[in-house]
Amino acid sequence: MIIFLDSDVIISSLISQKGAAYFLVNEPTKSTKFISSLSYKELCIVIKRLNLSRNKLDKCLSKIEKISITKSAKFDNYVFDLFDAHIVAGAVKSQSRFLISYNVRHFDVEKIKRDFNILVYSPGQFLQYLRSQ
Repeated sequence: MIIFLDSDVIISSLISQKGAAYFLVNEPTKSTKFISSLSYKELCIVIKRLNLSRNKLDKCLSKIEKISITKSAKFDNYVFDLFDAHIVAGAVKSQSRFLISYNVRHFDVEKIKRDFNILVYSPGQFLQYLRSQ
């Protein structure tokens, strides 16, 4: 199973060790997890602003693959927040089956599912999905 994680999921997993994001990022599964190179840059900025540990971020990201993405308007019509187009691009490029984000409302979920067969879930929704399988 291939999963693409939005940066908000990573940040949440660093802040709390009790939530769905922490479980998804840290659970030992056979799934492959990805973030985009643009998400990585964003994460480095956000941890400084929130005064979070760079070592914790590096440890967290050691379990996650990074896929190189450049800005492109190709995915702009799949998002309602243009700053999130690279998330869809990364999910498509990594051939993910799932895109996990706390900002599900930023994505045209039905269009992403129809055009790329990628399901967009929040971390909690994704855990419910896994438990139902």
